[in-house]
Amino acid sequence: MNPETSSAALALCATPLLLLLALAIHARPQEAFGYDDTPLLPDSKWRVHDGKRPQPRVVTPGAQPGAPPSDATVLFDGSDLGHWTGGDGEAKWKVENGYMEVDGTGSIRTRESFGDLQLHIEWATPAAVKGDSQDRGNSGVFLMQRYEVQILDSFENPTYADGGAAALYGQKPPRVNASRGPGEWQTYDIVFRAPRFEGGALVSPARATVFHNGVCVHVDEPFLGATTHRKLAEYEPHPGTGPIELQDHGNPMRFRNIWVRELTEYDAP
Repeated sequence: MNPETSSAALALCATPLLLLLALAIHARPQEAFGYDDTPLLPDSKWRVHDGKRPQPRVVTPGAQPGAPPSDATVLFDGSDLGHWTGGDGEAKWKVENGYMEVDGTGSIRTRESFGDLQLHIEWATPAAVKGDSQDRGNSGVFLMQRYEVQILDSFENPTYADGGAAALYGQKPPRVNASRGPGEWQTYDIVFRAPRFEGGALVSPARATVFHNGVCVHVDEPFLGATTHRKLAEYEPHPGTGPIELQDHGNPMRFRNIWVRELTEYDAP
């Protein structure tokens, strides 16, 4: 038997064995993978390496970076504004070439309401630079219609620090300025935790972790309260979910590829 024939024969023999091994592993009780005699984890009913602890649910990632995963709600895919509404009913922003553009018809918000979430959004400021400071490429992403992550053309455009791109507006500047140039597409990836109230009292504040163009600029940063202008933010009790709002600040901003994942307690078994 020549070497090539020998290798092929071995492969044929090995295949059933590997299949049987895979089936045996799959059929193995989950408890067999862990332990039942280890210490309990703090504030948990599970032990260290607990074999009975539920497995994380499977989510298929997007095919390319920035593409929505299998459990995302796609809020804008470049074709229509079906998930959005305007101040007087229908959202009226212009939609063309895979993006929507602010056109002076007012801010828009999602028809759906969200609490804790992961949000991906891509945006571009006008390529033709007009104005400066807050008058240049201004918009914003409002979580629950209250808590704003600022959008601004902050490329070589000085303004007050808590009003630049990726700032928690009026409250906390980003750690760094990761802005691209005018007209270039930029990304925000935001993990937001809604505030908690009990009996009308604030128990825990709203918090955000923000990546701007892949650069981490906020880590679990608390909001001081609902976003305001030239005033100190404060909290008032409100429902546990709310729409996502995109601001019309008078500049022809563009948006594309917007999706959201609701984060639930089930995501942390």
